[in-house]
Amino acid sequence: MQRAHAQGWRSRAVFKLEEVDRREKLLRPGAICLDLGAAPGAWSQYARRRLGRSGRVVATDILPMDALAGVEFVQGDFREQAVFDLILAALPERQVDLVLSDMAPSLSGIDVVDQPRSMYLAELALDMAARVLKGGGDALIKVFQGSGFQELVQEARRRFAQVKLVKPAASRARSPEMYLLAKDFRLV
Repeated sequence: MQRAHAQGWRSRAVFKLEEVDRREKLLRPGAICLDLGAAPGAWSQYARRRLGRSGRVVATDILPMDALAGVEFVQGDFREQAVFDLILAALPERQVDLVLSDMAPSLSGIDVVDQPRSMYLAELALDMAARVLKGGGDALIKVFQGSGFQELVQEARRRFAQVKLVKPAASRARSPEMYLLAKDFRLV
């Protein structure tokens, strides 16, 4: 956390995105990005810098997030129609290039409770990606292995030309988190 703050980032989560982006070239100048579960905003902050002046970042979270220059923020639960409509109003229809999701539930420390909650958030993120991505778009979604994991990966493979799992070195070794990287969205 100290290194992140010393470099001007909002959280150490930025190093995970930076590592995946460096390897996979996810964020390109001029792209349109939707960041789900954005607070405190490190991923949005990084995306904003990488996309340049012509790119757009729309961020959303149920938690508040301090304003970030060049980032449009919608606070609320995107499962609610009013919040979803606000997000769609901020996005050009079916023109999103990249959906990012570092969403995680408030953890209880009880795996049989936490894992299904985490899987549900990953499913929501994949569903949102399918609703807003343009053909050829990409998604990077935090996932945890467990019940429903294989089904989630299969669903991603049905919707995207390339799917792989990545675990950035910046993730804590003991953390069960990894990221589902889905590239080249197929419009059906």
